[in-house]
Amino acid sequence: MEDLTAIAAAAAQEGMDEGEEITRRKKVAEGWRGLGVSPYGGKFLKDTEAQEVIEKFEQLEGKDVSLAGRIMTIRSHGKASFADLRDQSGKIQLYFKQDILGDAEYGKFLMVDLGDIVGVKGKVFRTRRGEISVQAERLTMLTKALRPLPDKWHGLKDVDARYRQRYVDMIANPEVRKTFLVRSAIVAGIRRFMEARGFVEVETPSMHTIAGGAAAKPFITHHNALDMDLYLRIATELHLKRLLVGGMERVYEMGRIFRNEGISTKHNPEFTSIEAYQAYADYHDMMELTENLVADAAMNAVGDLPGTGD
Repeated sequence: MEDLTAIAAAAAQEGMDEGEEITRRKKVAEGWRGLGVSPYGGKFLKDTEAQEVIEKFEQLEGKDVSLAGRIMTIRSHGKASFADLRDQSGKIQLYFKQDILGDAEYGKFLMVDLGDIVGVKGKVFRTRRGEISVQAERLTMLTKALRPLPDKWHGLKDVDARYRQRYVDMIANPEVRKTFLVRSAIVAGIRRFMEARGFVEVETPSMHTIAGGAAAKPFITHHNALDMDLYLRIATELHLKRLLVGGMERVYEMGRIFRNEGISTKHNPEFTSIEAYQAYADYHDMMELTENLVADAAMNAVGDLPGTGD
């Protein structure tokens, strides 16, 4: 155990480049295997979220909880250490004490690196400084992180890197997760809105024999079985209108669109659009539908309409 913790402790050495750090972490992963623990373990039964511990502290104080998440910070003080664990709900402080865990279990904690995903079982308590925490009684390695996290002080700032590696962006910048949650709420709200008005959601082909329905440069792919070139759709319009011809009076689709044009942080050649078609209606009806849809989506996403709240 001493050799393994020494390897892990090498993380504190300054001047270690990323390649050396990855090599060190791989050795730690092998150390876990040497203890009979898979560094990419299996199922873990968690019963509590980090934010839940904080919000329900009065009911949970002194009780056992099971949490799982990513280790974001570690502060060691000899035979006791603190760490911050982040899950999808937020962050909670963990407290590891050698006298409680025992030498073997505390040694395992010393092998944990920033970025590792662990499971922790322990009791909820409040520290002398008043911070709500979980006193760990057992630690389970779930996923060993071989790459270091972005610098904790500077984070992930490069805009291109943030968009190319959204998963790293979410780790380094927790507020980014809200964007995904808001988008999910918008999409779910749109579906409820359209269904309540009698619209049927459909899926239409993504590969077309012609690039139609809009004016845009298409992506071209090849269909091997038919030995013919096809175009990734630039709009859903043509097939949706054919459904109206077939007798479906209210249809819509939220689907991926592909336009082989410019790219920037605010424009992606692959994006999601929504198109809706309604028989026996005119543009006034569609204007009203659109206005109400946008307002309803805003309420679902943020609980308010732009310009009407604080």
